[in-house]
Amino acid sequence: MDITLGDVQTTALIPLAIKANETMRKKPRIKDEKAVEIIKALGIDTKPYDKFMSHEGVVARTIMLDKQLKNLIKKNPNACIVNIGAGFDNRFSRVDNGEILWFDLDLPDSISARKKAFANQDRVTMIAGSALDNDWCDVVKNSIQDENRKIIFIAEGLFMYFTIEQIKSFMTILKNNFSNGILIAEQNAKFMVKNEKYHDTVKKTNAQFLSGTDSG
Repeated sequence: MDITLGDVQTTALIPLAIKANETMRKKPRIKDEKAVEIIKALGIDTKPYDKFMSHEGVVARTIMLDKQLKNLIKKNPNACIVNIGAGFDNRFSRVDNGEILWFDLDLPDSISARKKAFANQDRVTMIAGSALDNDWCDVVKNSIQDENRKIIFIAEGLFMYFTIEQIKSFMTILKNNFSNGILIAEQNAKFMVKNEKYHDTVKKTNAQFLSGTDSG
């Protein structure tokens, strides 16, 4: 499988490699057979993308976000989930209840790579575009056609690559387009931005941390 990714999009290989390697352990804490399949198809060396601190962080956030999303889906069984900055994420297969609608949003090069790795699935739509443009909102709204349907937005491994102004712009887009939504987001601490060059896996890419927070 041949793919071409931009600097930030290349960071999608970090959680992919970690999930694949964790899955292949004797006692995996998370299982993602699709990640194993993709890594083998890409034929890449996972060592630069799988270091101890990043490994434990990805495993922990995967467990926590899966649990949180499953709880929300239990309360809203026909929810619509928008996975922003989807990369090679395979969360749909882990939380699907047979009713939810799912949208994977990412930049065009990432979606192009994703389409090579993932077959078309019922109730799943891939959207090529920027989270900072309004176009993707129209795709979601035209698909759900139900104002009472709860919309859950996931921003995992995304906001640290946005400036504060870009995060504000993104939040404004959500506010202006959706009235019945929940946002699940992850963000770095500020000290990570200042010490980016020491990050055990991101330093292996050309991506940069642009923002962080001191509170949750």
